[in-house]
Amino acid sequence: MHEDAGTNTGLLLYYPYRDMEIRVLEALHAAGFADLSYAQARIFQRIGPDGTRTVQLAEQARVTKQTASLLVQAMEEEGYVERRPDPADARARLVTIAERGRAAQAVAAGVVAEVEEQWRRKLGSRRYAALRRALAELHEEPGDARPTTDRPADHGPPG
Repeated sequence: MHEDAGTNTGLLLYYPYRDMEIRVLEALHAAGFADLSYAQARIFQRIGPDGTRTVQLAEQARVTKQTASLLVQAMEEEGYVERRPDPADARARLVTIAERGRAAQAVAAGVVAEVEEQWRRKLGSRRYAALRRALAELHEEPGDARPTTDRPADHGPPG
């Protein structure tokens, strides 16, 4: 077992995420979704099941509203998402997953499950479960000072 004492924990958390992200996008491209970019995928994975406003996608992805709008527009033109009126506010629009987007989600979900199974086999079930519990405890919204026993809802895996 190798531990790189010179690498900060943030990077150690990022490396496996980035590997998963690369594998998901490679699988999407191989499955015929070659027009989906990393930037689009980062916005796409944040769209909720009932739709999400572009401003919320921008905040969650840590990009400007203008950048999020351009990425959503491109995904809409490529058939991954649709924009619909928000039933809670007639002035606002929700970004929702279109049929082509659901097909891409299915491919991504398969890769995510495969990667997570590889991680579970490598670490063993007990260590993998402990890792997930520890990461869930660390997960807090930015600026959130709540105790770790009061956790926000899971926003789902990448891809």
